[in-house]
Amino acid sequence: MDASDARLEALRREWTDLFVEVNADRPELARFKDIVGRVVTVNWNHKAIVDFQDGGWYDISASEDCLRKLDSSAAGKYKNENSAQPIPEKQG
Repeated sequence: MDASDARLEALRREWTDLFVEVNADRPELARFKDIVGRVVTVNWNHKAIVDFQDGGWYDISASEDCLRKLDSSAAGKYKNENSAQPIPEKQG
């Protein structure tokens, strides 16, 4: 395992399954202001794949500059544990 692989694994252990909020001072993240997301994993580019409960997953730098880790009490603000679940009223 080289240094890049080790860094990736460390980031995955640190960020996966955490509840997060974005740093809304960053213009590219402002649209997610006040929305609790859940980190699904960290990709090979060292970006967190975040589920913001809208059906999409977004890659955001896995750093304290972009994401703020929330404690487990934030789980109540996260409305959907799996955004990939079917929504019967929208199925046709």
